[in-house]
Amino acid sequence: MIRFPVASLIGACTASLLVLATTAHAQTPKPAADDTKLHAEDQAFVADATKAVSTQRDAARLATSRSTDRDVKAFAERVATDNAKVSEALRAASPRGVDVPNNDPDTAVLDSIKNLRGGDFDKVYIEQVALGGEQKALSTFQAEIASGRNEQLKDAARKALPTIQAHYAEAQQLAERKHLSAQ
Repeated sequence: MIRFPVASLIGACTASLLVLATTAHAQTPKPAADDTKLHAEDQAFVADATKAVSTQRDAARLATSRSTDRDVKAFAERVATDNAKVSEALRAASPRGVDVPNNDPDTAVLDSIKNLRGGDFDKVYIEQVALGGEQKALSTFQAEIASGRNEQLKDAARKALPTIQAHYAEAQQLAERKHLSAQ
């Protein structure tokens, strides 16, 4: 039987573990700097777009129960459905490690309509939420397309823009049909 001194055996085991740990650490992928850091414009886009989309979606849900006008309800249903998809696309396009709130509506906007019903609700919803909110969303998505630096977010903004433009155009038509001021 071959005898090794205990110190030699411990040294060999330690050296083997050190080599193994070093190679395992070298092979562990490190997150790219872009995964967790976004440029200021992109960070602003994620926050503003999430707020705009959530506000439109939640206000549209209120409209389906508080409005008495079938045109307003139909518009609101489309907005709620479409904005849920836009929200998911934003979340999917955001880099890993970037927090994209699931639901971050502008509570002041929702508070301004939550106690209204019928024609009063329709007027405020169309003017403030449908027209004003969609106009804000348009500006937010257009700004990302023009000056954003993250290509996935810019692409998500490009893909969502036609939907937001359609909502805005439909809101303008709805305002005209209801004899309200179209922005």
